[in-house]
Amino acid sequence: MRTFSTIKELLAMLSREQKLITEIFEKRKMLSYKYDYALEVVDYNADKIQALLEYSVIRENGPFLELDDQYLHFFEQILEVNEEINVSYIQENLESIRQNIIYYLKENNENRKYSYLRAIKSSLRKTGVIAIRNVVDLKRNIDNTFKNEPNYKVKKVKLEHLDVKRSDISVLVDMTEKLVSDEEEQTFFKVAIDEELQQVILRLKLQLNECRHNLIEIQHQIIEFLNQLKYQSGLVEKIRQLKYLKDQFELKSKTNIIKVLQADNALTFEPKPTYPLKLSIEQLQNDSQLLTIVRKVASRMRSGVRIKQQLAENSLEEYLEADTQEVVQVNLEEVKNSFLAGSNNLFDFLQSYDFGAPLSFEECLTVYCQLISQFDLQFDLTEQYQTRQEIEYLLIYPKAT
Repeated sequence: MRTFSTIKELLAMLSREQKLITEIFEKRKMLSYKYDYALEVVDYNADKIQALLEYSVIRENGPFLELDDQYLHFFEQILEVNEEINVSYIQENLESIRQNIIYYLKENNENRKYSYLRAIKSSLRKTGVIAIRNVVDLKRNIDNTFKNEPNYKVKKVKLEHLDVKRSDISVLVDMTEKLVSDEEEQTFFKVAIDEELQQVILRLKLQLNECRHNLIEIQHQIIEFLNQLKYQSGLVEKIRQLKYLKDQFELKSKTNIIKVLQADNALTFEPKPTYPLKLSIEQLQNDSQLLTIVRKVASRMRSGVRIKQQLAENSLEEYLEADTQEVVQVNLEEVKNSFLAGSNNLFDFLQSYDFGAPLSFEECLTVYCQLISQFDLQFDLTEQYQTRQEIEYLLIYPKAT
């Protein structure tokens, strides 16, 4: 395995193969990105894929390719599309802050004290960002689980697990709040306080307060989702029991379904209303045109006349006529073997080769290009060119074995 020696080399590699890396990242959840797909993206240059494999940017998993874990995690974190909730990051940052505070208070050299102070500020910034991101990921995972998980039991377990994650994040938020509120490290925050540190702590407190409010909302959402699951599971179970009793012809004898349906006045059980149009006798007697219309409608209803559908003609001779088309197919493997057995250049060889059917100049030129694209490693590609019919072509000979 090779490693990058400079940042410039790393960025150059990622920039050069950004199209392939982007496509693999976008399809990271499909777990079926084949090597052949990658070859097509890099214009069939296998060396580019091999370079990414050697530098461990991507890795092979049988016939498939996938991003290495460290690059995948980096892209997900930067683009904020990570679905994994890892509360250990906050715990590690809190521990780092406590250790650097101890080093700061025991250090006499001003330069080294300042380096410890910078590390503390950096850890405080990261703590707020990680806390916010974990809360956002938690909310997104809860919504996705409730809406997209088809298995009821798995959905319930996932929501309960996410509730545990919510509780862990809430505990760490309280621990961070306690740390920066001068309750644990009063000496440090009195001695080392400066304007930048004050701004960092103020921003961190605002982020923690936002996290706390969102966690309360997430807790209510989880409770609501679990209650909905409980209600839905109970409803499904009742439907299954009713279906079983119906199949056993015991629904009426073992349940009070008739009584329940009779007591239910839902609109769906009401008969469909009809609104007949009743004409007055006086109107029929005085309006001759109306009477004529009624008689026409009545005659149509009593006639029983059905509209006959027109049938297609029986003559289908034109559809039964044979219409064939001959297509000439060239066996490239056989042509390649015949060419390797001779010594002539490829273009002249194709002009005199017996394909079993006459080929035009353009068709021979197509076969010439197909052979080069598929069997170039077995040919000797020279740097000499010739021209025929205003087409310049490369002189290619069989590779010496």
